[in-house]
Amino acid sequence: MIVHGGLIAARIGGAWRGALIEGASGDGKSDLALRAIDAGFRLCADDRVELWASGARLYGCAPPSLQGLIEARGLDVVRLPALAFCEVALVVQFGTPERLPEPRWVEREGLQIPAFLLAPYEASAPLKLRLALEHTQTRRP
Repeated sequence: MIVHGGLIAARIGGAWRGALIEGASGDGKSDLALRAIDAGFRLCADDRVELWASGARLYGCAPPSLQGLIEARGLDVVRLPALAFCEVALVVQFGTPERLPEPRWVEREGLQIPAFLLAPYEASAPLKLRLALEHTQTRRP
């Protein structure tokens, strides 16, 4: 399945944990990804993400024609070092989060994946992404 979004990953506990960034065109998915990459994340996919389930886990990668490419709006499409694929440990959706929200889950490829509501243009957004990846589990408890 191919979805419109971005996929970035952070190295946590010896493994790459990915955040699938969902949102409408022009919402700031690539901008958030670029700021997160500047904060130590790695690019996996931008604009379109191929998703598949294997062994009760969700994985994603860029379609071959987009591997290593990300749009830097106002500049160009640029090439960056990228992971070939990573596990999707978290789905990021844009909005105004509650102060102390209840855990949320979304279904992707028949699997329940933790979901995180994020205001993408907050200065703390990349750090919040890392913290969310560190504090979520990939499977429902």
